[in-house]
Amino acid sequence: MKPKEILAQARQENRTVLTEIEAKQILIQSGINCTDTQLAATKEAAVELSEKFGYPVVLKVSSIDISHKSDAGGVKVNLKSKAEVEKAYDAIMRSCKAAVPTANIEGVSVQPMGKSGTEVIIGMIKDPSFGPVIMFGLGGVFVEVLKDVAFRIIPIEESDAEDMINEIKGKKLLEGYRGQEPADVAYLQRMLLKLSDFVNETPEIEEIDMNPVFCYKDGAVVVDARIILSAA
Repeated sequence: MKPKEILAQARQENRTVLTEIEAKQILIQSGINCTDTQLAATKEAAVELSEKFGYPVVLKVSSIDISHKSDAGGVKVNLKSKAEVEKAYDAIMRSCKAAVPTANIEGVSVQPMGKSGTEVIIGMIKDPSFGPVIMFGLGGVFVEVLKDVAFRIIPIEESDAEDMINEIKGKKLLEGYRGQEPADVAYLQRMLLKLSDFVNETPEIEEIDMNPVFCYKDGAVVVDARIILSAA
């Protein structure tokens, strides 16, 4: 489905929160690299997809009613066999139904386990005064604890993307710190520009959260994504 079709379907269903699968489909079609993520409605389908992708894989609960998947026990990573996938599927269903009894759970999303890299966050929020604002910073615990992020009003230009990356305090981590591979900063700049273009053309989106984005010496990939639409 095209981005406009995904958004229209969400509107028809009277929801403002997209599933992770929908969010990634939209981002991929906007030129942003994401891990291939597919829905498994049953345990058997989860195993089939896992074997298609190749182990290890990640399973996440797929439900628009559960926004904090990890807190609900809805994420299982580094699953290396059919038996581990079956066990993880059962554990996710049991835990999420206990945590959010009223949640409508459509199954689990299955994706290959991403190769670890430097984590960053890229996103967009709508400021009451300035409108859509793009965000870039270190991901994982860094964004939660250190709040090391940079913001620019959309649309941005190449110089803005470059400045955003240069002004975060943790830029040294992107340059390769203590033996870590340096991140492909030019690739990150292109991701920021693509997100800016997409948001500028899609005013009905209220918020985008891509965290984590794993950065490598030759590219980057969005591992988890969330998109929220504005009220109708």
